Amino acid sequence: MTSAAEPAARVRKIVVAGLCVDDAGRVLVTQRRADQALPLQWEFPGGKLEPGESPEVALARELREELGVDAEVGRVWDVLFHAYPGYDVLMMVYRCRLPPDAVPRAVEVADLAWRAPDALDDLDILPADAPLVRRLAAEGAPPWTPVV
Repeated sequence: MTSAAEPAARVRKIVVAGLCVDDAGRVLVTQRRADQALPLQWEFPGGKLEPGESPEVALARELREELGVDAEVGRVWDVLFHAYPGYDVLMMVYRCRLPPDAVPRAVEVADLAWRAPDALDDLDILPADAPLVRRLAAEGAPPWTPVV
């Protein structure tokens, strides 16, 4: 039981997102399905960790499920926290690389788009992903750095 001075515990979701960059320096964003929470908003692809899953394995799995591609997961590029009205999100963002012959497709997402880092601000981006859009506009897409 919480006292009047203690806030109720909030649900915290730990999620991973992939910053996939193509040879032209464009980044991949996906649109949420109409039947999901925050419908039809745009985000960086990824999702929740399953019990016992490392963030890197979870991200590779999510990219396979959502986009039908096998991605190489690189280094963490950013870590963000966002408080939605009913829950908190802690998001780890990894730089990812797709194989040269990979063609992502909208498997478990409504749509996808490749955009220049400074051309994302006209999309209806999820609030948790908005800081990434601002950082990409200011810095551009980060180079690929493999995990050693």
